[in-house]
Amino acid sequence: MPTPPAHLSLVATQGFKDYALLDSGGGRKLERFGTIIVDRPEAQALWRPALARAEWSKAHAVFSASGEDDEKGRWRVDKPVPESWPVRIGPLPDGDVTMLCRMQGLWHLGLFPEQKPHWDWMVGRIKSVTAERPRVLNLFAYTGAASLIAAAAGAEVTHVDASKKSVAWGRENQAASKLTDKPIRWIVDDAVKFVSREVRRGRGYHVILVDPPKFGRGPDGEVWDLMSGLPALLRECAALLAPDRSAMILTVYAIRASALAFDQLMRETLVDRGGRYDTGELSIAPERGGFSVPTSLFTRWENGLS
Repeated sequence: MPTPPAHLSLVATQGFKDYALLDSGGGRKLERFGTIIVDRPEAQALWRPALARAEWSKAHAVFSASGEDDEKGRWRVDKPVPESWPVRIGPLPDGDVTMLCRMQGLWHLGLFPEQKPHWDWMVGRIKSVTAERPRVLNLFAYTGAASLIAAAAGAEVTHVDASKKSVAWGRENQAASKLTDKPIRWIVDDAVKFVSREVRRGRGYHVILVDPPKFGRGPDGEVWDLMSGLPALLRECAALLAPDRSAMILTVYAIRASALAFDQLMRETLVDRGGRYDTGELSIAPERGGFSVPTSLFTRWENGLS
């Protein structure tokens, strides 16, 4: 039987030069992306804000949610905001990556800064592959931050997302990062179907990132439901992991579940592979005073790549 975790980890990012959590509370969070300050919903910010209202009023834009769904609503722009603006992720061992942030209707801006600890961890595993060029598979890959960081670190990357718009955005980020010479396959496809084809092809990857939504649709109307679809997808991903030296990161957002549940699913999936696990929550620590904001659950597994 797989051994349950002795403890759960809390992994926080302190931000970086172009990103900071300025404050949170009252169901909101105040953040700086590059030169732009935004005020967005955050249901888990149950405490009171640490900063005065005057500081919150400095936001360039405020997202007002519609009903119970924080992702439905609209932006109110109080100060001029460019159509897109650069946000550099760094410091990174192989140079900063530039992401172009945008207010595209939803409250997402094209970047999830809390993922930086995962990106740093991923780069360490990529650097551990010495016998051949590392191969990274990024599923539900959005606008490509992890793909670009992996490519800058020397990996051959396969980036898969069902949204043609997100993949096009990722290509723009590649150009903005001056990484157009790096080997990235940009693929618009349903992640489940793509992984099944890769298994039949006998492909292998040293690092796999799985960052699925709760619900979603593929380019041909395929329906994705996290709780029913994830176990089978992880089993297929396990078949793609390089046999001796490999790693996988699973990150899960905005669901009513426990990190323990996903830890145990990963352990069942990889029961014959040995290796080490790290499971817990990702969070963002504030730039100054105040509380950290929890963002997602995660499980990381590695075998021979530390």
